[in-house]
Amino acid sequence: MKKIAIIGGTGDLGFGLALRWAKVGREIIIGSRQEEKAVKAAQEIKSIVSDVRVEGKGNVEAAKEAQIIVLSVPFQFLVPTMRQIRDVLYEGDIIVSVIVPLAVEIGGFSPTQVVTPWQGSAAELIQSLAPPGVHVVSAFQNMSSYRLQDVDNPVDCDAIISGNKSARREVMELAELIPGVRGIDGGRLDYARLVEPITALLIGLNIRYKNKEGIGIRFTYVNLNPEE
Repeated sequence: MKKIAIIGGTGDLGFGLALRWAKVGREIIIGSRQEEKAVKAAQEIKSIVSDVRVEGKGNVEAAKEAQIIVLSVPFQFLVPTMRQIRDVLYEGDIIVSVIVPLAVEIGGFSPTQVVTPWQGSAAELIQSLAPPGVHVVSAFQNMSSYRLQDVDNPVDCDAIISGNKSARREVMELAELIPGVRGIDGGRLDYARLVEPITALLIGLNIRYKNKEGIGIRFTYVNLNPEE
């Protein structure tokens, strides 16, 4: 079974994903620029869920040891992080981008605006920086970190997953390890251009409806097994 590294796993969303996957038995490595923060986050997960395989390491070591690497860093750290870990990424690895290019993260004032990278999306920017043979998959941007960390309850939200066909299928299976979550086939990686801005919409909805825990999204009338 592939190891999962979560780069930025000390942040809210990355921590929530680590917690959920650790709970169902996946081996998790928390990655951080400061290894001591990663170790602390791993210990916190162990205090919440017993008998889990979680450890904390620096970003490079975490990426080196895993075959699925989740990038959960703020947009402004995307390029520096990719430059840091690029040399330890190998053919067949999967990078999962949960990054949203929010304008507020690069000096903007509104939390409900996004910027558009030259490549079209944050996920495509990552793909442009990844070595040959490494597939990038866009996923989990629209999911509430609060709901993920509430491990006693299911997450009432769909995950739109885009990228290389075989890689996205693998990430869809990861999504469905989280109770309540459905992995929705989001097609090619360039569809991330449409999915990433949904997070800005959800932020606006959370503000207007005073929902501190986070609103989720559901797609109705979807046949998840169209070949049957």
